[in-house]
Amino acid sequence: MIRRTGIGLLFLSLVAFSALGQSLSPFSDGDRVAFLGNSITDGGRYHSFIWLYYMTRFPDRAVTIYNGGIGGDRVVEMEKRLDADVLARKPTKLFLIFGMNDSGYSEYLTEDPGVFGEKIVAESDRNYQQMERRLQALPDVEVSLLGSTPYDETSVRETEPFVGKHSAMQKIVDYQRQSARDNGWGFFDFNEPMTDLNRKFQRIDPAFSLSGFDRIHPDNDGHMVMAYLFLKAQGLANQPVAQVEIDARKARASAQQNCSISNITRDAHQLTFAYLANSLPYPIDTIPLNGEYNARQSDALRIVPFMKEMNNEALKVKGLDEGIYEVLIDSVRIGSWTRKELEEGINLAEIPWTPQYQQALAIMHLNERRWRIERELRDYTWIQYYFFEKRGLLYADDKVAMEALNAAIPHDKWLTGRRNQYALLMHREVREAYQDQVDILISKIYEINKPKTHLICVRRSGN
Repeated sequence: MIRRTGIGLLFLSLVAFSALGQSLSPFSDGDRVAFLGNSITDGGRYHSFIWLYYMTRFPDRAVTIYNGGIGGDRVVEMEKRLDADVLARKPTKLFLIFGMNDSGYSEYLTEDPGVFGEKIVAESDRNYQQMERRLQALPDVEVSLLGSTPYDETSVRETEPFVGKHSAMQKIVDYQRQSARDNGWGFFDFNEPMTDLNRKFQRIDPAFSLSGFDRIHPDNDGHMVMAYLFLKAQGLANQPVAQVEIDARKARASAQQNCSISNITRDAHQLTFAYLANSLPYPIDTIPLNGEYNARQSDALRIVPFMKEMNNEALKVKGLDEGIYEVLIDSVRIGSWTRKELEEGINLAEIPWTPQYQQALAIMHLNERRWRIERELRDYTWIQYYFFEKRGLLYADDKVAMEALNAAIPHDKWLTGRRNQYALLMHREVREAYQDQVDILISKIYEINKPKTHLICVRRSGN
């Protein structure tokens, strides 16, 4: 039997999220944040998307986020590498996410799904108890548990689903939730809201899935949805990039939030003012990223209200005469709107050619390059724990290790694509050089992410 079951827990699962303490504290200046997880963390981008939000929204809040994922890991493997791979980075905040691998796979096709589900969840809970004790002994680390993204059994596609796996994963989320309550830790469940979104959009497109091509790994849109849900759980929804309201007739700012407005002037043809926001807009990638992923980060915008709740740089201008007006920022024309549209407000964060959006795009590209180098370093760590640890060669990085790897490659497809990368990174000096590149990129990001003062001009079209 699993220790966290019964009528009380069933009742808890029906209570509103807020009553369950389903919230996460936002990151503070100087926080070192580690996400400990499986392949969804290892090869995914949700933590990078979250960091990009902090890079642009809080430019003076220096946060560091670490990818602590290893593909294929269950919580038992995560506990084994907790010290060397995660705590060695001295995190101030640790997020633990597991459940996908812990709940099994093809066994649901060969065994009774209900019986197997109960057995595998009980095993996962026993394995977690050792991790729980380890986490309880970390007084200087703020711990939070994250319920795994869902296994999608309902999407219509060629691969046969493992029916019963989703139910088992929900039970793992239940004991994670209770553990967080018992220990006073943060908690957030990706499973339920992403399952709800899957089912909602599958009514329109039966093949839709936030769980990717294999029902398991979210694509770029799914990782952006994860980032949105995570930031929302941190209480960051409805906090604008900036909000500006100008009374053109009186040539004054009637409202401003998270920005400063100065030097407002108006003549017969145009209104100008200086605008300094405290944040930058969040840049959204509009092309599919490499690898097995086909979706775009921007595809998430049709699934969740990220732009409305998380990326609103609102400009309203009231008191204009009827007509069409051009808006220029630093002499760059960004578009034209009617008097009514400007009075209702436009979202500058939706316009990629504003100077502030272009500034944010540079940060996005630097962050993407940082992510790619970090991913290569994660492949080195993966091969250590997937292969060498089981053979007593953990971090040996010598002739014996290389020979063992070469001998195993013909029999293990997972090793083949990582062999050449390991041959590079087995050398400490190469790993240090990779990390130096990451550090330079982070330093550059926090150098260029400071908002600048821009001159905004609103003028009647044709002048």
